[in-house]
Amino acid sequence: MKFFIDTANLNDIREANDLGILDGVTTNPTLMAKEGITGQNNILKHYVEICKIVDGPVSAEVIATDFEGMIREGEALSELHKNIVVKIPMIPEGIKAIKYFSSKGIKTNCTLIFSAGQALLAAKAGASYVSPFVGRLDDISTNGMDLIQQIRIIFDNYGFETEILAASVRHPMHIIQCAEIGSDVMTGPLSAILALAKHPLTDTGLAQFLADHAKGNQ
Repeated sequence: MKFFIDTANLNDIREANDLGILDGVTTNPTLMAKEGITGQNNILKHYVEICKIVDGPVSAEVIATDFEGMIREGEALSELHKNIVVKIPMIPEGIKAIKYFSSKGIKTNCTLIFSAGQALLAAKAGASYVSPFVGRLDDISTNGMDLIQQIRIIFDNYGFETEILAASVRHPMHIIQCAEIGSDVMTGPLSAILALAKHPLTDTGLAQFLADHAKGNQ
């Protein structure tokens, strides 16, 4: 399973990349605003800075909701760097845009997926990735992992090359569950990724090893 980090924070991206396990980055307007990145020129420059850190897919989201606007913004984003993946919302105009970009060889990430039907439409249109939001489904008392399972079965049934990118991942168990089901990619915060390395028995075991070593080398 590929590991993407869901942030616009350059320090978090560098830290995740330094671990040696980072495969890509996802961003959105909310994450940009959180980092105080405003203004079109600043946002575009920020995407380029992210691409300089990570040698992998970097999802950059369009703001337009009409076909012409999405094409115009998406083409501009794709020209920023070879690693840019154009992030398109799951709406009818977005499906049309995904089909267009697919015909031009431009990679896309269909975002705000909350049903298997939406994922199927995006895959039919040629999306490179679909992003089901597991955490937001959990927020409304719906099991987000059930959606990942549904999409996995459908994509396997028909041999879709579209990758399942589990988004809105909140904690390490989300990551483990996605890996068990067979999600191609997960994207989440640095905290969830680092939490995978933590276990209390590891901490106590290491402390014991170091203490025993110190006793034997006084």
